[in-house]
Amino acid sequence: MTSTPDPAAEGHHPLVGQPHREDEGEGTVAEAEAKAAEISSPERPLGRLGKRLNRRSPFFIGMTGAAGIAVTYGVIGLLAGAREVLIVVGLALFLAIGLEPVVSWLVNRRFPRWLAVTAVFAVALTALGGFLAAAIPVVVEQAAALLAALPDYARQAQDHSTFLGRLDERFHLRESVEASFGPGGGLTDGVLVAGKAVLDVVTDGLVLIVLTIYFVADLPRIRSAMYRLVPHSRRPRAILIGDDIFAKVGGYVLGNLAVSVIAGVLALVWLLATGIPYAALLAITVAVLDLVPVIGSVIAGLLVSLVAFTVSLPVGIATVAFFVVYQVVEDYVLVPRIIGIAVKVPALVTVVAVLLGGALLGVVGALVAIPVAAALLLLAEEVLYPRLDQA
Repeated sequence: MTSTPDPAAEGHHPLVGQPHREDEGEGTVAEAEAKAAEISSPERPLGRLGKRLNRRSPFFIGMTGAAGIAVTYGVIGLLAGAREVLIVVGLALFLAIGLEPVVSWLVNRRFPRWLAVTAVFAVALTALGGFLAAAIPVVVEQAAALLAALPDYARQAQDHSTFLGRLDERFHLRESVEASFGPGGGLTDGVLVAGKAVLDVVTDGLVLIVLTIYFVADLPRIRSAMYRLVPHSRRPRAILIGDDIFAKVGGYVLGNLAVSVIAGVLALVWLLATGIPYAALLAITVAVLDLVPVIGSVIAGLLVSLVAFTVSLPVGIATVAFFVVYQVVEDYVLVPRIIGIAVKVPALVTVVAVLLGGALLGVVGALVAIPVAAALLLLAEEVLYPRLDQA
C-alpha cells in the first residue's frame, strides 16, 4: 500500500492545476516549483517566512501611498454612510464605560460579573420603567392641557398689551407657527415627520439599550482586545493611561446623571411652589436638557421662564432668578464636587469642547464632548508634552 504523497513534495499541489506538465511556464514556473519542493519540509510544509520587502523601493513607496489614499477615501465614505449607526454604537459604548464603575464595584465585592451586570441593568430598567409609568400619564395629561390652551395663547399673542403679544410683535412668533402648521403649511407632513421621529427615537433607544447591555457584559474582553492592538513594548503604559481614561468617562457619566436628577427635582419643587402649569412636563424637560453640558440648562431655564411669564410677570422674573442662581450653584458647587473629582477640564476647554461636539454630532456630540476633552488633555500631559520637552 503506497502512502499519500506530501502535497508540496513536488512543489505542485495534487489538487491544483492538474494534469501537471513539464513545460509549464517555459522553465520559470518549473524552476520555482523545484525550489518550492526544496524549501518544503515536514516541519514547515509551506516553507519558511521569506525576506521582508524593500520598503525603500520607489515602487513600494508609490503603491503604499496610493493604497493609503484609496483606503482613507473608502473609510471616510463608509463612516459617512454609516454615521447614524456609528453614533448609536459609540453612545452605547460610552454608556457601557460609564456603567462599568458600578459593575466593577460589585465584582470587587465577590459578585460574578454576569450577576453584577444583571443587577445593574435590573435596577436601571426598573427605575426607568417606574419613572415612565409614573410620568407618562402626567405628561400626556399636561401635554393635552397645553394643546387645549394654545388658542388662548394665540389670543394673547394678538393682544399687544400682554407679554406674549409684545414678544410676538418683536419676534413674529405667530407668523412662524402659522407658516409651519397653518393652511398649506404642511400640518399633515409635520405630523408624519413627528411620528417618524418618535418611531426612530424609540427604535434607536431599544437598540441603544441592547448594545449597552452587550458592551457592559463583554467589556473586559473588549478592553483586552483594544490593548492588544498596542505594541508590546508600549502596552503597560497604554493600560495605565487607558484605564484612567475609562475611569474618567465612568465618573463623568454617573456624575452627570446625578446632577441632572438634582436639576429636575429642584425644578419640580419650584414649579409646584409657584403654581406654574405643566410642572411634571417641564421638570422632565429640565432634567433631560441638563444632561447636555453648559447650554442644556440655559435652554431649559429659558423654556420654563417663558411658561412662567404666562402666569404673571413677577412669577416669570422670579423663575429667571431661580434658574440663574441654580446655574451658579450647579457650575460652582455641584459639578466640581460630583463630576470635577473624576474629570478635571478647564472652563474654557469645556465650553469650546461642547460647542465643537454639538456642531459635529449634535446633542450626542455635546454630551460626550467633556470626557473626550478630558481624555485628550490626559494624553497631551502624559505623552505629547513630555515628548516636546525632550525634543
